[in-house]
Amino acid sequence: MDKLLNASVVPLKFRKNALLTGHIPYKSLASDPRISYTIYVPAEAYNQRHPDGAEPGPNKLPLLVSVHGTRRDVFNVYDLVPLAESTPCAVLLPLFPTGLDGPNDIDSYKLYQSKTVRPDLALLSMLDEVATRWPAIETDKIFLMGFSGGGQFSHRFLYLYPERLAAVSIGAPGRATSLDEDQNWPAGIKDAESVFGKAVNKELIKKVPIHLVVGDQDTEHHGGEDFWVWVKEYMSQPGGGEDGPQTIEQGRLKTIQDLQDSWKREGIESKLDIVPGVAHNARGVRSLVLDFLLPQIQKKLSS
Repeated sequence: MDKLLNASVVPLKFRKNALLTGHIPYKSLASDPRISYTIYVPAEAYNQRHPDGAEPGPNKLPLLVSVHGTRRDVFNVYDLVPLAESTPCAVLLPLFPTGLDGPNDIDSYKLYQSKTVRPDLALLSMLDEVATRWPAIETDKIFLMGFSGGGQFSHRFLYLYPERLAAVSIGAPGRATSLDEDQNWPAGIKDAESVFGKAVNKELIKKVPIHLVVGDQDTEHHGGEDFWVWVKEYMSQPGGGEDGPQTIEQGRLKTIQDLQDSWKREGIESKLDIVPGVAHNARGVRSLVLDFLLPQIQKKLSS
């Protein structure tokens, strides 16, 4: 098997041509080639932290992970470049394609409920690959953001791996998992340890800076009532399968408010931004996400 090319063995002047700095093309994940990721590595900042022939300095380049929503939009690759260059930080974007668990599967990655893949372990594998290829990028603790389906992924990752998060921004999830120990996953966490082999540690969650964001117009029931009536009817038919869209019962504004309220009862603090005049739009709330994350990343850089 070919050895993963390590940026430290490539001279500074060749790293961009070797596709080790700048916008790195999507790469299949070695542990599951169905899943891929791209990464943006600011050349000047990375090269300062890992010059030729030297080990990484004590202050590695922070890593921001941005998880896509249901439509798998990839505009974050380009939208987050200015942040990566100016902060500086590296930016990683996973891609969990549809159809992982069947021809109609669109939701398994965000629910952590799949027959064939553990999306949480897939992200950890991505971090392992990044740590090997770019030793000067910090992968032990990451900054995580996600909107819509990415917001679902992000808050569930927070539950399972708070020790791996320097901060997290959770945007407009359509469905949320509560810290309810009387309900099974993904409604609650009663069986989380048996499902994931890892208990949910509320005390560690309390230590993570948490941001919640949603538009004040994000109140519509996704798809409308008629759509979900049809979905339930179709899925109940012979051959309807179990891998169709997961039911959403209410608007995202109410969902995220309920989530914050449930956390408050557990002693978990979070900052909620409700953005005026915005419906379900990732770019519409982006400035608030970056306003929260930027000081957190800068704090990491100066520590």
